[in-house]
Amino acid sequence: MVRDRISWQQYFMMQALVISQRSTCDRALVGSVLVKDKRMIATGYNGSVTGEPHCDDEGHLMVDGHCVRTIHSEMNALIQCAKNGISTEGCAIYVTHFPCYNCTKALVQAGIVEVNYYYDYRDNPLVMSLLSDKHIKVQKINIDKKYLHNLEKSLEI
Repeated sequence: MVRDRISWQQYFMMQALVISQRSTCDRALVGSVLVKDKRMIATGYNGSVTGEPHCDDEGHLMVDGHCVRTIHSEMNALIQCAKNGISTEGCAIYVTHFPCYNCTKALVQAGIVEVNYYYDYRDNPLVMSLLSDKHIKVQKINIDKKYLHNLEKSLEI
């Protein structure tokens, strides 16, 4: 009998959701996974510059209604690739929240060809227009609750 396995899309999105739990800014717990050829090449979460105070510790640093203490998860994943000399050309990203305009511009420049997200979050028409103009595939990913239930059950062992 063949077991019903989780799809690749749901698998990578579940990874992003787990990674989001490392976020250090409670305004949005966001996680990202960069994927090439069904392999995770980098992850990122919303957090401060290495060695700097976290929002969780010092509070938010607000400018024009945005917390500027935090580097977004998408940028952190791209930065990890840059630091390690890993090309992102042709990659997909799985991100818990629909990306902001600045992150989208960086994703486009980095050669990302697919944006997968879980939560609708300030879906900006500029973002959708840019992704469409650049022929980048955009998908909202839903996770079948049975896989969440299976995971929860396996943790009880």
